[in-house]
Amino acid sequence: MFAKDLAEGDLAPDFSLPGSDGQTYRLSDYRGRRAVVLAWFPKAFTAG
Repeated sequence: MFAKDLAEGDLAPDFSLPGSDGQTYRLSDYRGRRAVVLAWFPKAFTAG
């Protein structure tokens, strides 16, 4: 499923991401909660 296949009001497709703490987090683990905040800082740990 690609973003173009989603319509307003559709549930976001489930995905998982590794955390810096070594755990894996899934979007579905947070479904039904008030808010989910994803923060990604690709250059936070680089010298450039």
